Amino acid sequence: MAKHNPSSPPGFDELSVDERIDFLQFLWDRIAATPEQVPVPDWHRRIIRERVEAYRTNPTDGRPWADVRTENEAKLRDR
Repeated sequence: MAKHNPSSPPGFDELSVDERIDFLQFLWDRIAATPEQVPVPDWHRRIIRERVEAYRTNPTDGRPWADVRTENEAKLRDR
């Protein structure tokens, strides 16, 4: 897929930061509505294969997601 760097839509630069974020969220929601159309780069697939293989080699090396999430949420609260 060719990379294309479009310019901002008319009026975008005049929006407040909150309005820009809302606009970006709107765009993302539209993209996410059809995940089957979102391309997955080869390097993403490669990393997934590597991580699955690492798990299969040493399945006890990882940590449960719930533990990681709880730890990260605590760090964010303490900021």
